[in-house]
Amino acid sequence: MKISKKAQSIPSSMTLEISAKVKQLKSEGKSIIGFTAGEPNFNTPDYIIDSAKEALDKGITKYTPVSGMPELKQAIVEKFKRDNGLEYEPSQIVVSDGAKSSLFHAIYCLVDEGDEVIIPAPFWFTYEEQVKICGGKPVIVQTKAENGYKITPSELESAITDKTVAILINSPSNPTGALYSEEELKALAVVIEKYDLAVISDEIYEKLVYDGAKHVSIATVSPYMKENTIVVNGVSKTYAMTGWRVGYLAAPKALAGAINRVQGHTTSNACSFAQYASVTALNGGEDIIESMRNDFDMRRKCMCSLLDEMGIDYVKPQGAFYLFMDISRFIGKSFEGKVIDGSMAFASILTENGVALIPGLPFHADNFVRVSYAVSVEDIKEGFQRIKAFIEKLN
Repeated sequence: MKISKKAQSIPSSMTLEISAKVKQLKSEGKSIIGFTAGEPNFNTPDYIIDSAKEALDKGITKYTPVSGMPELKQAIVEKFKRDNGLEYEPSQIVVSDGAKSSLFHAIYCLVDEGDEVIIPAPFWFTYEEQVKICGGKPVIVQTKAENGYKITPSELESAITDKTVAILINSPSNPTGALYSEEELKALAVVIEKYDLAVISDEIYEKLVYDGAKHVSIATVSPYMKENTIVVNGVSKTYAMTGWRVGYLAAPKALAGAINRVQGHTTSNACSFAQYASVTALNGGEDIIESMRNDFDMRRKCMCSLLDEMGIDYVKPQGAFYLFMDISRFIGKSFEGKVIDGSMAFASILTENGVALIPGLPFHADNFVRVSYAVSVEDIKEGFQRIKAFIEKLN
């Protein structure tokens, strides 16, 4: 059977592939410490699970409006006002089956064939592939270590052409954990407004910030940004609800309407009882969220301390639950006759030696690997002992 050229051009998700490989190796009885997870290792809090059970008992198992249950959309409106200082109407909210779905529909409704979308690198590789699927052209801007791996106004302006329609910003960032300050966002907004661009702002990790830092949405920095930003978020990372598949976005009313129409022909509505439980999640649980954030922070500090002891460079994360480890000094070395020619080889050989992590190549950073600290402290300590032993055997 024929497979379309579009489908053939899209690679599979490397994080999902490697995570599946880790599960397979573990099922075969092999000892693998997996630092690949893009999800909290906590179970969903009981108060949210109980809410879903209540929804099932009430028979909330049918279709909902495509853009989401009214109760959930109202809870999202209140969340934006409470947490971000952003005022929206329910008609500007579209609930989806995961933030990845929200991103796709947002890009689809913004991008025509040949339109350009600027993506600062390193970045979560799904952004690039979604732009391509929608007929757009990803314009990759390599950010610099001295700028904290965040795009600067001059770098942004240099990448803009007459085909540019949008920039995609992820703060806190996957994979670096970089967090844009309010001042940095205001400086970018000057350029964005000058060229009349839109912004897709992925804020899925907004609650996971450390060292007294504060998450700021670019939609808050000026009236123009409020009217030209699509804010994408969801319950997955904050509430340990990755498998529940509930994301959402806020957008200008006309664009939200377009996204609603398109979603009606693709995924339709998100799971009804998961939406019901998401209302409960958004309306409570601040103590539980803070407890999980503190645990992530403890693991982050543990991981940073171990890398400092090993003398390995890394990007110190301000948010999310990933650490970007610099492997540039190991490239060109070999392990038992196998040459490390980049992050793919480093990750592959290390997996064979009991530690799984994500190579930096698909993030457009081949000198790095991504290490998730969404694992226990015990696994971090054991995993880094294995990494140390592995590195000591390189020649």
